[in-house]
Amino acid sequence: MAEEEDTVSEAAFSLQNVTITDEIKDDYQYEEVSADDDTSLHEDDEDLSKALQTIQEQTKDAQVLALQSVLTSGKSVAEIPQAMDDFFCNFLVRLGMSRTLDCFQTEWYELIERGVITVEDAGLVPDVYTRNQQLETENLSLKKDLETYKQSVIKTEEALQKMQRERDFHRMHHNRVVQEKNRLISDMKRLKAHYASYEPVLKQLSEKYQNSLTQKMLTSLERDKAMGQVTGLQAALESLESGYTKQIPETKGHDCTRKKGFEGPTQKALREARQQKFFVVASSSCDADEDAVKKMGRKDLKDSEFPVDAEGIPDLEQAKEQLQPLKPVQYQLSSILKVHDFAVSCLALHPRKKIVLSGGDDRLWKTWGFPDGNILLTGEGHTDYLSGCCFRPSGTQLVTSSGDSTVRIWELWRRGCVLTLRGHSRAVRGCSWHSCGDFVASASTDGTAKIWDVNSERCRYTLRGHEDSVNSIEFLPFSSTALTSSADKTLSLWDVRTGLRVYTFQGHVHPCNHATFNKKGDTIASCDSSGVMKLWDMRKLLPVLSIDAGPHPANQVSFHRSGGLVALASSEGSVKVLCLAVGQLSILRGPGVEVRCVRFHSQEHLLSAGADGRVCIWTWAQ
Repeated sequence: MAEEEDTVSEAAFSLQNVTITDEIKDDYQYEEVSADDDTSLHEDDEDLSKALQTIQEQTKDAQVLALQSVLTSGKSVAEIPQAMDDFFCNFLVRLGMSRTLDCFQTEWYELIERGVITVEDAGLVPDVYTRNQQLETENLSLKKDLETYKQSVIKTEEALQKMQRERDFHRMHHNRVVQEKNRLISDMKRLKAHYASYEPVLKQLSEKYQNSLTQKMLTSLERDKAMGQVTGLQAALESLESGYTKQIPETKGHDCTRKKGFEGPTQKALREARQQKFFVVASSSCDADEDAVKKMGRKDLKDSEFPVDAEGIPDLEQAKEQLQPLKPVQYQLSSILKVHDFAVSCLALHPRKKIVLSGGDDRLWKTWGFPDGNILLTGEGHTDYLSGCCFRPSGTQLVTSSGDSTVRIWELWRRGCVLTLRGHSRAVRGCSWHSCGDFVASASTDGTAKIWDVNSERCRYTLRGHEDSVNSIEFLPFSSTALTSSADKTLSLWDVRTGLRVYTFQGHVHPCNHATFNKKGDTIASCDSSGVMKLWDMRKLLPVLSIDAGPHPANQVSFHRSGGLVALASSEGSVKVLCLAVGQLSILRGPGVEVRCVRFHSQEHLLSAGADGRVCIWTWAQ
């Protein structure tokens, strides 16, 4: 209080020394500041430094305002005192003495009404009490702010300590990680040096391995060749044992035969010598055959005889009597069946009943009724995805191929696998059953195809010649011819009786995914990974038509029974049908997922299976 009075007196003394002329005109209206006005401090619990700065600024502002009030007001703070009755009332209210307040007010106003006391007689409260009261209020407010700031400082210190501990922990963790990294780097360097020391040995072993594979392949070729010779010798031996007499083949050239009556002694002697030489050669051949049989082992009596190509193939002539080809635009989606949980990779039709066989990536094959889709049988046993399936012509068995490099034969009435054929070194991409029912063919990604004898349960021939994966194989019905498609961009015809390649079709510029015969057997359809479909003439061995249905890959092709329609399964999610009569390509769009396989069913239905495990049934709308 004394410091404030000194400040006021100094301000008044400075005003006495200031001369104000009449020429200065100040239109600014000054505002009077009462003595009761005070400034309050803003509470800020989050930032201690900011709060202290705010208090300092507010203190400076209060000093400036106090100085301004002294300069602009004609009265000092001491000249605006508070009435005595108001002071006592405020004092009692602050202390909570309500009964004393009531008694004071009652007696005070009663004395005033009677005129015993007047307001002027009570006087005013001295300035010292009013100022002390204000200072006490400010002091309490500052104490509260101080406590708040103390709590904020404590919290800040705790947070700082926590952050320091976390910093120390992360620093220690970082140091440990750096040490572990350095240790791993040193281990890697040591392992690299160790590997470098073994690299020459590994290179030698790799070369030996490649040489061994080459020798193995050559040995297999020699073995197959020797087995073929043994089979021929065994057949000759059986013929000799049964009393069959071999005829000396006639020499080609001019006809030099003479009449019987003109044979002279010289000619007779030559003829007898030839006959004697023939019998000597025949007997020596028999001895050689017997020795070969003893060395190579006896022929398996269960081996089946390969069919002989016939001029007229049964049931194929009926294809000429089929109805005219259906227009592809008349196919409409009639139903969608959920058959497998994963992608469907193959479809096959029962030869006699309305049953469909399907295989998928869920390692299962299923038979279901057409067209209701009721599951009839489910087979499991493969350890990888199924890539192909086919019914036996009799309808009692089925064959499946899988990515586990095996081919399995299943008995329908037993509901189980009766034979597992092993021999491929990689995944098997497709399989087919011969129309005679005695042979099964398989195609593999190891670059070979195999002909299996179901009766003797062994591989009769391994078809070698493709330079890349063999993606499909199919028999020409009632013949000894097989068709393969390969990733080396070629198609091949094989004679299954000898295991030799007969002809190679070249024309695709991308890997071939599938190839098939029509019902007559005079046309081949093939497709490749760029969506191109080609038709080939079996008699002329030439391409007759090429359709670019890309750019998406084509997975499978299928002929209609009439031979006038060809269906193509496309990876873009559609089925493309080509009408050969008019050359029109129609697109059938289904669920929109990749179509893996397609097959015509009867005369009016088309089946397509996709990567979502569903089978779409398309019906010809009349």
